[in-house]
Amino acid sequence: MTSISTKPNVETVRELSATYSNWGRWGEDDQRGTLNHCTQADVARAATSIRSGKRISLALPVDSNGPQIGGFGRFNPIHLMFRDGGDVVSGTIVDDFYGGNDRHIRGTDDMIIMPLQSGTQWDALAHIMFEDKMYNGYPAKRVTSKGAHVNDITQARDAVAGRGVLLDIARYKGVDALEPGYAITAEDLEGCEQDHGVIVGKGDFVMIRTGQLGQRRGNWGDYAGGPAPGLGLASVPWVAERKIAGVATDTWGMEVLPNETPDVFQPLHCVFIVAMGLFVGEIFDLEQLGADCAADGQYDFFFCAPPLPITQGVGSPVNPMAIK
Repeated sequence: MTSISTKPNVETVRELSATYSNWGRWGEDDQRGTLNHCTQADVARAATSIRSGKRISLALPVDSNGPQIGGFGRFNPIHLMFRDGGDVVSGTIVDDFYGGNDRHIRGTDDMIIMPLQSGTQWDALAHIMFEDKMYNGYPAKRVTSKGAHVNDITQARDAVAGRGVLLDIARYKGVDALEPGYAITAEDLEGCEQDHGVIVGKGDFVMIRTGQLGQRRGNWGDYAGGPAPGLGLASVPWVAERKIAGVATDTWGMEVLPNETPDVFQPLHCVFIVAMGLFVGEIFDLEQLGADCAADGQYDFFFCAPPLPITQGVGSPVNPMAIK
């Protein structure tokens, strides 16, 4: 394991990135990163985690009551109707919509306007650059005003299914929610595994509950962009050595804020996404799952959460499912 300075800085990020880089590991053209850890055999084995058939959604509702307050240009989803019940009653646009061939059928239609990362979502590997490079050495200029020409979210369209594991750090620590600024370490992750009686292995998708989403739901304040508990730099060796396929948390940005590196914003995004090609999920609602796992003692499950195949997208909303 690499040592981490007591005062981490950009050199720490560079050192960790060099030590745990996956550039070229799966070929010079790879755009899937750590999703390669999860093989067909791993998915088949993951099915054995289904014991009762319980299905738990890990998504926030897609509506105007979400956590976004305008930070980073993001806003909550805007839901609009372009055919509603009033049109049905009045006959407005019916003839035009069906070309005069309605034959008694009526319908409604709607649309959503939203940033792709305003709620429960995955980051694509094109979402983050460290300086002028993204995962696998692709240059930043490969993401243009038209979208990502490499490392876009469609690379994961058929790859996000396998064994899921919940590490409920808040419950392990005996609190409702970790304090903002708490940096989760490798020791925390290992201790939580032991407490839960579960072992994280190659190809797993790891859900990390801090409790912050449950604590702030409905009174979001600065949840989206403000101080938060999350993974710290000391978690990097554990994440890399376990060869996990992806990690998701119940916070807006996955890693601890304030950051441990005063000269690098969101350093783990640079190490995890850019260097490792780690698939990262944020704003996952882990409250129901946490309560259910505590009740039945089963902290692993079949996990399925494919992103929307948004061509050249650098992120995607998702409705993750834990099936027990």
